[in-house]
Amino acid sequence: MGWLDSLGRYTIAVLEEIGRFFYILVQTLLWAVRRPFDLSEWLRQMVRVGFDSIPVIFLTTMFTGMVLALQTYRGFERFHAEGFVGSVVALSMTRELGPVLAGLMVAGRVGSSLAAELGTMRVTEQIDALYAMATEPIHYLVVPRVGASFFMLPLLVLVGDAIGILGGWLVAVGLFHANTVQYWHSTFQYLKINDVTSGLIKAAFFGLILAVTGCTQGFYTSGGAEGVGRSTTTAVVMGSLLILLSDFFLTKILF
Repeated sequence: MGWLDSLGRYTIAVLEEIGRFFYILVQTLLWAVRRPFDLSEWLRQMVRVGFDSIPVIFLTTMFTGMVLALQTYRGFERFHAEGFVGSVVALSMTRELGPVLAGLMVAGRVGSSLAAELGTMRVTEQIDALYAMATEPIHYLVVPRVGASFFMLPLLVLVGDAIGILGGWLVAVGLFHANTVQYWHSTFQYLKINDVTSGLIKAAFFGLILAVTGCTQGFYTSGGAEGVGRSTTTAVVMGSLLILLSDFFLTKILF
């Protein structure tokens, strides 16, 4: 019956993780509307999540747009549809690739740092000290980090969409000598406002998911330095999986 015992332990561990995630999420939403509002900390976290992530988003979306244009041009060339490369790049970046890639990259960069930061504070008893000083740690530590991720990721995706489309233009025009006017015309010919806004809605949810996941793993860290490393790894893996899982349901709802 050893396998049954292992299955039970694994099930309990999964349910505990789910419960912790939703507990942090609900508490964050409740404390987000309560005073005092630490605007300086909010701005600091926004710079950390948004501005500091621009180089990563720039490189990721630029080369994604370039590869997408390279692949679609070669494929469309077989049936003389090269003029639709701009449409494919624009729709793919705004609806799917931009939000997902930005979410995954920020989950690796920011989600891991959130888990490591809060995990270190947990094992060094700094979070316990906040409780001793009658300060709610979720209000003081978690709310600014989750709020910054929620608001900044759509802006990053907006920048990434533009850079990805520009990367597709560089390949189509610079490498294959396509007509630049035709590329930009096809880019906006079938692109609708809903395509852009739905991607931004996805990005906001992805920012919420990756921040809550990272903060949850850090907040419940145990086991010293080894536990901090374990929480950091778990935050990246769980955050990435949750982004991919939620992407399917958000796509089903939005489109």
